[in-house]
Formats: sequence, C-alpha cells, structure tokens
Amino acid sequence: MAAASPSLGTQFMEELTCSICLELFTRPKMLPCQHTFCQDCLQDLASRKVPLRCPNCRQQVRLPPQGVAGLPDNLMAANMCERLQNQATLSGETRKQPQSGTDCVEEGHDGHPNVSLAKATQERRSMAQALIHEGRNILETYCSFISGLRETEKTLNKQKQQTDNSIIQTYNQIVQKLTEKKDHLLSESQQNYNKNLVKIQTERDRVLADVNELSAACDRAEQELQQGWVEILSQQTALTTVVGKYRGKAAPTPVQTQPAVFQPTDTPVPVLGHVTVQSLLSAPIPAAPATRGTGHHHGNHSQVEPQSQRVTFGGRGSGIGQFQGPYGVTVSDEGEIFVADYGNQRIQVFTLQGTFVRQFPTVVPGEKKMEPHDVAMDGEGNLWVGHTGSADVAVQYNKQGRVLRKFDLQRTGRHRGVAVDTRRNHILITQTTGDRDNRHGEVLVFRPDGTLVKTVGQQQGMKFPRYITVDREGNILVSDWYNDCVFVCDKDGQFLFQFGGKGSGEGQLNDPRGICTDRAGNVIVADQNNKCLEMFDKTGKFLKHITTDMQYPCAVAMAPQGQLVVTDVMNYSVSIFHCY
Repeated sequence: MAAASPSLGTQFMEELTCSICLELFTRPKMLPCQHTFCQDCLQDLASRKVPLRCPNCRQQVRLPPQGVAGLPDNLMAANMCERLQNQATLSGETRKQPQSGTDCVEEGHDGHPNVSLAKATQERRSMAQALIHEGRNILETYCSFISGLRETEKTLNKQKQQTDNSIIQTYNQIVQKLTEKKDHLLSESQQNYNKNLVKIQTERDRVLADVNELSAACDRAEQELQQGWVEILSQQTALTTVVGKYRGKAAPTPVQTQPAVFQPTDTPVPVLGHVTVQSLLSAPIPAAPATRGTGHHHGNHSQVEPQSQRVTFGGRGSGIGQFQGPYGVTVSDEGEIFVADYGNQRIQVFTLQGTFVRQFPTVVPGEKKMEPHDVAMDGEGNLWVGHTGSADVAVQYNKQGRVLRKFDLQRTGRHRGVAVDTRRNHILITQTTGDRDNRHGEVLVFRPDGTLVKTVGQQQGMKFPRYITVDREGNILVSDWYNDCVFVCDKDGQFLFQFGGKGSGEGQLNDPRGICTDRAGNVIVADQNNKCLEMFDKTGKFLKHITTDMQYPCAVAMAPQGQLVVTDVMNYSVSIFHCY
C-alpha cells in the first residue's frame, strides 16, 4: 500500500484541534452549527459572553438547561483524539503528527490488511451523516406533531371562549326576563297598596271630622259648667243638639281592604342549558417519510398565525367596570384579574372573560384613601399594592380587600412597580429619587414585615425604574422608561445584561412600562410611546410584536393558562389576549 502524503497527518491534526485553545479536543462538544470545541473552552466562553456565539461562524447559540454540558458530544472526534494521543505516547512523542498515513482503527489488526485513516474517517463520516439525516427526519415529524398540538390548543381556547360567552349571554337573558317580571309584580303590588291606602285615608278624614265636632261641643259645655248656671243653660241647648245628632248615628264600621298576596309558581329553577363534550381531533404523529432530500428545505407548508383572540372591557368613569388610570394588574391562580384603578382609589376584580366580580377601596389604616400604583400576587394568594397619598406605603390585602399588614416607604410621590419573589417570599418595589436632571433609580427588596433585605440596580445606572417582574428562575427584570431599556439581574441581584434602547425599530423601546414573562421564559414589554407590545426571548433577542394597535399600553400580567392581560391608560380599558 502506498504511503500517504506527510501533509495528511497534519491536516488530521488541524481538524482535531480546538480553535479556541489550539490543542487537541478535550471532551469535544458540538454546537448546533456543527462546529466543535472543547467543553472547558466553551464553558469559559459562555461565562464571559452573553449571548454565546460560535467563535467560527458567529451564529448565536441557545444553550440547553444543563448549559454547555448539555450540548451533544462529538464522539468521533473524541475517539480520534484519544487514538492520536495513545499513538504519540507509545512512540515516545507527544502531540506530534502521525509518521505514517496508513493507520489501523482497530485495537488488534493481526491477519487483516490495514485501512488508511482517511478512508476509515470517510466511511464513518458517511455513516454519521446518514444517522444525522435520519435523526433530522424523525425530528421533523415530532416538530410537526408539536405544531399540531399548538393549533389544537388554540382551537380549544377559542371554543372555550365561545362556550363561556354563550353561557353568560343566556344567563344575562334569563336574568333580564326575571328582572322585568319582578318589576311588573312589584308594580301590581304597589298599585293595590295605593288603592287600599286611599280607602283608609278617606274614612279616617270623615271620622276625624265627627270627632272634632263632638269633642268641641263637650269641651265648651265643661267650661261653661265650671263658670255657673247661667252659662250652662245657654250651652245645654247646643250640646243637646250635637249629642242628639250622633246618638242616632251608626258607629263607624271597619274599612274593608283587599291586600295583595304573592303566590309563587311552583316551577323549578330555570336551566341555562347543558355543556356537552365534543371530540377535538388532536394532531397525529405522522409516519416518518422513507426518504428525504439533503439541504435545509423542509417542504412548502406555510404557517399563518391566527388573529389574536382578544376581549376588551372598561371605559372612562368611576362606575362599576370603569377606570380612571388602570396602572397595575395581576392575575390569581383562580383566574381573577385584579386591576389597580389609580384615579378611583380602588382595586377592581374581573373574570378572564371581562365580567365584573367585586371591588374594594384602597384604604390604609390611619390614612385617607390612597392611589394604588401597582399590584402583585404573593405565594399565599394575597395582594401587595404600592400606594402614594399622604405617605408612600406598601400594603398587603387579602382577595376581599381586608388589610393584613403594611410598611412605610420613603416619601417620593413617584410611581412604583411591585413584584413578589414567591420562592423567597420577598417583596420587590421600585423607587426613584432625585430631581428631574439627577434621577437615581433602584429596586428595594423587603421581607413581608418591612425589613429591607437589599437594594438592586444602583450601580447599573437605573434612572426611573417603573415596572418589575421576577421570572421562574428568580431573575429580576426591570423596565426603565427614562433609559428606554430593560435591566436583567440574577436572583441575588447581580447585573446580567440589559436590552432595548430608544427607538421605534424591532427590539427598540420608547418609554417601556409593564413587563412580565410567559411559561417559556419569553419577556413581554408594554412599549408605551410605540403603542405596542413586544416579545423578547430570555436573552433579550427580539421575537415579534404581539399587537401594535393600543393607545397607551401600561401594565401587563400573565394568567395561569397563558392568557395575556394588558391595561391601556388612554383608552381606560383592559384587554385579554387568549392567543398571541
């Protein structure tokens, strides 16, 4: 067998060399772009660069939950590196290129011809490529299944909303009919009462006239009797006439009234209807196609995102269901929406269909009514509300509006955002101090008894932190409307990164307000002056606009089943997005 070119060994060494440390691979890990690096090199790079990008092609890398260790191993590269190192050790050389281009890839090779390393590598590369194609093929079928489930869930949400609306509409119609019937019966009862009352009053007036005449005659006779016999003789004739008049007159008889009596009909409670269960076909897992072309083409299927299913309610005013500054919102595990109605100094509660449930005033013991800025739900289902008024305070209410506890805050008079870290039972409140040209912003972290645990964001240049949220990993996200950005800190308050920046382009912000995260960790920001809602991934990369037709989006909250709730302070309304 002819000897291979000496440069071939050098080429293999270059292919098996990490482009970060310039050494043979150690525990090689493969990125989604198919480039391979040492695990320790990637770990060091990921700790210094956020987001992580491939050092070769600069493609952004989304790490799995396990981090770099969760990336797939490049087993072929690891085996080849190990063999090269073993060969170098046996020959007394370290990290030198192989001296021969004809090497066996088996542990023992007695009795069979050697195979060139290049040929063996090519064969295994072909096998690996075939496995990759097969894996991609299977992966596509499962992605199609997941996509089908997503569409099924959207259809289910739509049908649920339609069913709920039908139930509520039927109920309202029955209530309206019962109300009309009730008013008619009450009117009949009132008319009967008025007739009987006229009879009684007429008879009373007639009898009172006789009483007055007879009583006056008796009173005059008594007076004359006391004065002497001459006067009594003149009065006796008049008294005789009056008494004689009533002596033969019949005594008053009782007035005959006819009171109305209500006789309820023996009918069962009206039945609104019945909820029947219908089959909703789920997307089956399609069988994997037998063959698949190479490249990145995945077919010509187009996926059109359906229009967001949206419910909007409210209006300007102080009546039930109306608002004067809906600045804060949160949603309970039971699906009740709590809205901080700033101008009306109250919290209003609604269902996820927009139906009013109840309200309670934001009253602080020893103080007058306070203006609620923001509201958040703690792990026990109680509310934390940030107030201004005669003082700045944080108040804990139960869901019915009873004050449980409160603690004072520094008097600033500026709006505050409130969030709760349910894992640590910490209450996080934004605070802005200083004058117009020298603002200082920070996040205060308290225990429920008002003990200050720490402050966050002082060193990062926060100016006017307005709203705040805590994601499922405990990270703290703060919208700063003065800096037009979102600050992200870890669960201990250490700064991680920020994203946004003033502008109207994709991923830019102009006066960001409310902020929340969904179940996937995506970040949703109310971009007030751009009149839209923007979605970013957990690294701050822009994903999409959820809606661009709001006047002044302010507070946002995520419901347990994934519905997005948004307030609009210019429209004095609340919108619920069931799909987005």
